[in-house]
Amino acid sequence: MVAGAAANGGGRWGQSVVSSTLVYFFTSFLVLGSFAALYGWLIFTPRVRSTLSPLGCREDNEGSWSIGVFYGDSPFSLKPIESVDVWRDETAAWPVANPVLTCASVSDAGFPSNFVADPFLYVQGNILYLFFETKNSITMQGDIGVARSTDNGATWQQLGIALDEAWHLSYPYVFDYEGQTYMMPEGSAKGELRLYRALNFPLTWKLEKTIMKKPLVDSFIINHDGKYWLFGSDHSGIGTMKNGQLEIWYSISPLGPWKPHMKNPIYNTDKSMGARNGGRPFVHNGNLYRIGQDCGDTYGKRVRIFKVEVLTENEFREVEVPLGLDEPNKGPNAWNGARYHHLDVQRLNSGQWIGIMDGDRVPSGDAFRRFILGCASVIAVAVLVVLVGMLLGAVKCIIPLSWCPHNRGKRSDVFLDWERSNLISSKLRQLCSRLNMVCSLLRGRIKLNTFAGKLILAFIFAVGVMLMCSGASYIYGGNGAQEPYPLNGHYSQFTMVTMTYDARMWNLKMYVKHYSRCSSVREIVVVWNKGIPPNVSEFDSLVPVRLREEKKNSLNNRFNVDPLIKTRAVLELDDDILMTCDDVERGFRVWRDHPDRIVGFYPRLVNGGRLGLLKYRGEGYARRHNGYNVILTGAAFMDGQVAFQRYWSDEARWGRQVVDKYFNCEDVLLNYLYANSSSSEKVVEYVRPAWAIDMSKFSGVAISRNTREHYRIRSKCLVKFAEMYGSLTWRKSAFNVRKDGWDV
Repeated sequence: MVAGAAANGGGRWGQSVVSSTLVYFFTSFLVLGSFAALYGWLIFTPRVRSTLSPLGCREDNEGSWSIGVFYGDSPFSLKPIESVDVWRDETAAWPVANPVLTCASVSDAGFPSNFVADPFLYVQGNILYLFFETKNSITMQGDIGVARSTDNGATWQQLGIALDEAWHLSYPYVFDYEGQTYMMPEGSAKGELRLYRALNFPLTWKLEKTIMKKPLVDSFIINHDGKYWLFGSDHSGIGTMKNGQLEIWYSISPLGPWKPHMKNPIYNTDKSMGARNGGRPFVHNGNLYRIGQDCGDTYGKRVRIFKVEVLTENEFREVEVPLGLDEPNKGPNAWNGARYHHLDVQRLNSGQWIGIMDGDRVPSGDAFRRFILGCASVIAVAVLVVLVGMLLGAVKCIIPLSWCPHNRGKRSDVFLDWERSNLISSKLRQLCSRLNMVCSLLRGRIKLNTFAGKLILAFIFAVGVMLMCSGASYIYGGNGAQEPYPLNGHYSQFTMVTMTYDARMWNLKMYVKHYSRCSSVREIVVVWNKGIPPNVSEFDSLVPVRLREEKKNSLNNRFNVDPLIKTRAVLELDDDILMTCDDVERGFRVWRDHPDRIVGFYPRLVNGGRLGLLKYRGEGYARRHNGYNVILTGAAFMDGQVAFQRYWSDEARWGRQVVDKYFNCEDVLLNYLYANSSSSEKVVEYVRPAWAIDMSKFSGVAISRNTREHYRIRSKCLVKFAEMYGSLTWRKSAFNVRKDGWDV
């Protein structure tokens, strides 16, 4: 009875220990999880799915490939479409920017897609057809899509799926032969190379012939010196270097029969050498060029161009030549910042060359890598939680004794004899005992009631918080890219303008370095108001920086007409305001929806009945009264041509004098001018940034350091502007009314 009672007491004690340990673990992860949630709320900028397609564009371990257009006088002088200033008013693209074809373009047309890649052009007069791989979001295999352009590739109409088989398809090489149009897509999963003929171009195709029983990847056929040559890679052989193998075959017809080149395999080398094909070969100035893929650092890292010097039945020789294409430099914020692995260049009827290239902002396997790192971070947090539990006494043992073989309750004499003589069981007993001794050893060495013990505990807690936040970032934070937001499937760019002087160089250098990394920024214009201007070489910038030195120190200079600005959109942003690129991109997206308005990040409210009672109110007051009617142009998008011309019109002459008199209120004046030029009730739009830092608080050179005095002067400006241009008080816009949810 006594033994039974003791056993029951021990059981209840064990259950109590387990319960307290579980409570400790639950509480620990709840606290650390709260820190991770707070971190995510502060750092993870909100990306609204309504701007993308709800059908497709899911995160894919193969990447997020999209397609861009380039133009040049030759294949070796290609420039992206945004550099040639193609404007499309109907798409709100001023100018059109790459990428011109994305997963959203295809998905919104009713064909769910995770990414688009491997583009091939087919030129038919002034109409361009684009065949490409689209990874179906439902079947998770590649199909061949097709789109059409009637404006030299600036915009594309999705026509549908040209080819869909029961296996993965990609690399849709399209060519003409004897009056017929053929497509030779990669279908290596089927184990053969197939040739299809168009029955009703471009959407209906029929299998014409299986031209080779080999799983060739990324193959093309060219007519050269009276023969047809087939280039492709077979990665199925033993000893084959994946992405480093190339074979050549020849025939008198694309339909075969095909004979192998004497030196096959032409290459079986390192995957960075460009052996695998990366697009359509082309002829320029009588020379044949082959495009290959460098897959060294990651699959499809870049394309490499090779000039074919010898191509016969017995010999093949080529040498690499420079492509002449500027490398993307904005990392994951650029649509092709991580890799580009396919190029098709052709000459148009106009004599201009067009290039179609795919690109990705993340390396291959990025989603899986981030998931593994996130899980590793969470596991490390669990280890630290156990460690802290040992120090606090909440974790009594690492391995519960009931899990060990020698503590498994009542056993037979035969089993006990076997256990005593069995070496493995003995080792397990020793391991369990030694591991569980760690708890007491730690508590003996680290005394939590001492300063050193508390310091160690705080350090472990801080590391745990950092690891938990890191894990949340890897798993839920996305690929780290702050991508632009398309409008009607199209992208564009804007120019940033900031006004400063010599005392604010510290702000300016950090400003330029940060915002030049934003995806849609084309140029940064620095309006230099006072002092000796710096040299543009002093700035760490990924986009052109242009200094515009002014003769007079005036706030009116902010809105000077500048014919050198090449974009319709201008972001006026003070050099002491720091916000995320994603916030900037969201503001740009809203402005493209409302290009006739001032779209910005700092709302203000002007209220008061009579002129003498007009008051300039801050954002807090505006929120309490659920309305705003002024947007500060120190952080706002506008139509540069319209805004600057309005500001320097004769109508605004007296208002500019007020600005010079008070050295203040230039943004308030522009708001009045917009309101006075529009019959619409709403001429301003607010976008709430995820976070924004006013760096003037650190530098101490802001003109509005004394907020009360600043607001008093602005209220005086209101009275004068109202006399000149009428009242703003009736133009009150409410918060949280747009569907995007960015004006809360």
